Amino acid sequence: MKLSIRNQLVGTVSEVTAGEAMAVVKVALEGGDTITSSITREAAEDLGLETGKKVVVLIKSTEVGLAVED
Repeated sequence: MKLSIRNQLVGTVSEVTAGEAMAVVKVALEGGDTITSSITREAAEDLGLETGKKVVVLIKSTEVGLAVED
């Protein structure tokens, strides 16, 4: 599969918290960081997301903000 999205991070699902309509998925990245994604519960179920599953985090955004320490 080829994708136009260039921001791709490899990781492992560390936690899935499913609500009524949405699911919050935490992914442990290979560098030791964690990224959190909110997706529909249906999408999480369709992808079979569960702790330990390998995933690729795809980031496509029209706006990216940066912050620095004071």
